[in-house]
Amino acid sequence: MKYAKLGTSELEVSKLCVGCMSFGEAGTMHDWTLDESASDELIKYALDLGINFFDTANVYSAGTSEEYLGRSLKSMLDVRIS
Repeated sequence: MKYAKLGTSELEVSKLCVGCMSFGEAGTMHDWTLDESASDELIKYALDLGINFFDTANVYSAGTSEEYLGRSLKSMLDVRIS
C-alpha cells in the first residue's frame, strides 16, 4: 500500500480510501446499505490490505455509518490490546 502525509501533519494515510456511504442501517438513506456485520467484514479486509483512510459523514444512513465504523475499529483495537 502506498501512503501520503495528510496535509502538513505527520499522519500517513493510505492513498486508497474506503467510502463509507454504503455502511449503515437500511432505509435510513438507501435500501442497499451494508448491515453492521457486512460492514465489519469490509472494514477488516481494508485494514488487512493496509488501507487506513475511511471517508464517512454523519449524514450517511442517519449516522449509523459512523457508528458501524467506530464499533468495528474499536473492537479491533480491543483485540490488539488484550
